[in-house]
Amino acid sequence: MKHTDLTRRAFLAASTTTALLATTTIRANDAKVVPGKVSPNEKLNVAGIGVGGKGLTDIMNCRKENVVALCDVDWERGGEAFYRLSDAKKFKDFRVMLDKMPEIDAVTISTPDFTHAPAAYTAMMLGKHVYVQKPLTHTVAEARMLTRVARETGVATQMGNQGHSGSGTRRFCEIFWDGAIGEVREAHAWTDRPGGRWHRDPALLEKGEAVPKGMDWELWLGSGPRRPYSEILHPNKWRVWWDYGCGALGDMACHIMDPAYWALKLGDAPGFTVETMEQEGKTDVQVPTASVLKYSFPARSGLPPVDFFWYDGGKMPKRPEGVPKGDKMGDGRNGENGSILVGSEGVLTTGTYGNKTRLLPDARMKDYTKPEETLARVRGSHYRNWIEACKGGTPACSNFSYAGPFTEMVLAGNIALKTGTRVEYEFASGTIKDNPAASALLSTEYHNGWSLPV
Repeated sequence: MKHTDLTRRAFLAASTTTALLATTTIRANDAKVVPGKVSPNEKLNVAGIGVGGKGLTDIMNCRKENVVALCDVDWERGGEAFYRLSDAKKFKDFRVMLDKMPEIDAVTISTPDFTHAPAAYTAMMLGKHVYVQKPLTHTVAEARMLTRVARETGVATQMGNQGHSGSGTRRFCEIFWDGAIGEVREAHAWTDRPGGRWHRDPALLEKGEAVPKGMDWELWLGSGPRRPYSEILHPNKWRVWWDYGCGALGDMACHIMDPAYWALKLGDAPGFTVETMEQEGKTDVQVPTASVLKYSFPARSGLPPVDFFWYDGGKMPKRPEGVPKGDKMGDGRNGENGSILVGSEGVLTTGTYGNKTRLLPDARMKDYTKPEETLARVRGSHYRNWIEACKGGTPACSNFSYAGPFTEMVLAGNIALKTGTRVEYEFASGTIKDNPAASALLSTEYHNGWSLPV
């Protein structure tokens, strides 16, 4: 991909924190973005933003392309990627990487939730294709913004909810659409996370510790609130702090709620309500250790109204009538993650990533004839699905036109948790009705000079 005059403009849109950057903010449609053209037989020049932990998995799944650059604020944590992909250039600041390497065609973004939108926006404004880990963004407004920017720039996009590429998720939809369980007015999804596993005393946030060798803490904080380095934020526990993560919803709902969201055509609804039924351990700065949410959707696309319940921290739905105790719902050793559709004529369940899709009771599957495959199957992995889209193939299956609205729905649940109120959300306008406290949480305050067009 040749260098364009968008480099400085994208930088200006994202931040004013370095000598490279100024104080002007532009909107996506101010720029004429032209994604790089790569033929199906060529290799992409791919870069990774955040290459430790899950980021290592993400960039290694692109290694059959040309991995030309790796970026991580923590060079110790990124060390394995640097070793295994030793020909790639190393950076700590993704803005510097994108400025110095215009040949980059596509990037994977596997950073904490609050950095997803700044990194993805900057890359997309430069015409780079993006693969962004789930949840797509930290806020509802950011999800809408990235959906818009993807549409306006024409880049290939994919959210990292890999189960959406799987045959099990498609089979889940096909079984339901074939009428196997009748009319569904009730759905449930659950996870055992976070369950207090990462929760710590909030007072420790301000105590601070020595910054590890090879770590640039200011870059890690990025657009987030300034706090001293602490192991209760980095590398793994940031997910339970509202300022940086999205809790169990952000961690698992973009996986576990996905099959039901797709099958029930919830994205076709004009909007929904979401309210907190239970929550434990929430503070002003930390997500609950356990919660139950109720999403309610009106009739849409020929389907009746439905209530969709979310459970985390080990809470579970009641076993539907007619499902024996020995029949596992979901997956895992004890069924600790999964979802069910409760129909007028039976129950359909699946696992964390749409795997182990089956009818309940288990006896129903013995003589059940699976319906014809009506949804196209993904060839290869979720990553390959995106890479082929980058090379001019059909849009990736969880591209932002799907993943963006889905993320809006998921993250609206966090607004209900934070406020303890009933949230009435409208998809078309991206607004919450008659609830100023909830409306204020659709977006976030950016710090240290960062700005995004949300």
